[in-house]
Amino acid sequence: MTPLLAAILAATAFADQGALGAFKDAEAKIGHMVYFTLKDNSAEAKKKLVEACNKYLKDHDGVEYYSAGIRAEEFKREVNDQDFDVALHLVFKNKAAHDKYQDAKSHLQFIDENKANWKKVRVFDSAIAAK
Repeated sequence: MTPLLAAILAATAFADQGALGAFKDAEAKIGHMVYFTLKDNSAEAKKKLVEACNKYLKDHDGVEYYSAGIRAEEFKREVNDQDFDVALHLVFKNKAAHDKYQDAKSHLQFIDENKANWKKVRVFDSAIAAK
């Protein structure tokens, strides 16, 4: 093994440990950000999805932060992603709370009742470092 290859492998192993460490911590908060692009993206359809989020997703055990809303169209800088209509933001107390939410009856009902109008759904889950 060349010294360069050994250094790359060592750096990769070190980086992987750091990235996975937060998920191994049962108490790390989990950020669950979901971005919906709708087939029918009329104002009424966006409002309906936000209302469904509020009805089915906001009151789960272990949720420390919840919000749902439509894309703020006035933000048009180069770095602003415009490829979604509705955003859902949840912060869970820990991974166990996140996992319980994924299988919750109300979460599954939300999906079943709303997925027909979803053109694309992007989910970003992250471990949130303690301050």
